[in-house]
Amino acid sequence: MSASSVLAQGLSALGIALAPEARTRLMDYVALLEKWSRTYNLTSIRGDERIVTHHLLDSLAVAPHIGTGALLDVGSGAGLPGIPLAIAAPERAVTLLDASAKRATFLRQAVIELGLRNAEVVCERVEAWEAPKRFDVVISRAFSDLVRFVEAAGRLCSAGGVMAAMRGRHADADTVGLPAPFRLKRAIPLKVPGLNAERHLVLLEPRG
Repeated sequence: MSASSVLAQGLSALGIALAPEARTRLMDYVALLEKWSRTYNLTSIRGDERIVTHHLLDSLAVAPHIGTGALLDVGSGAGLPGIPLAIAAPERAVTLLDASAKRATFLRQAVIELGLRNAEVVCERVEAWEAPKRFDVVISRAFSDLVRFVEAAGRLCSAGGVMAAMRGRHADADTVGLPAPFRLKRAIPLKVPGLNAERHLVLLEPRG
């Protein structure tokens, strides 16, 4: 099965309808990842079909649960989940934040080549970045520790916003010791098409 067919079937399973132009951009992004990873080692996943399942569909699986407000992707790395989410929702403003100049170079090139007018790249450490605004969604695949995620990026979340941590396994104990004023809103088990692995989206919210 071709990677584009894997993408189409995966989107259907997730209940996500995308225009042909968006699907083309997603596949162009796969090609960019493969090309740049030969030199920059952006991802250990090789092969366009595996990139579709392990990166694109994994990223897009969170889309139904995070609304459409301004999004900050913390520790964006190769642009995950920010770039797939920006492609899927062109009305959403997306900021891709990463401390690595090498990765930021790739992100800027990807934004240009993919024509993502709704995405911008910031090369800063999240702990030090003085953001011009707060975000409705602060999301990351990069943090294994929820407490550290909140400590590093919680100040960037708007009062009515949500912090979204993409994780493998989740246990209630993971949220013990969350810094004030954050609390667990919901932990959502995700079924990623073609990915035989446990996945969760943990949503944290500021207390009212």
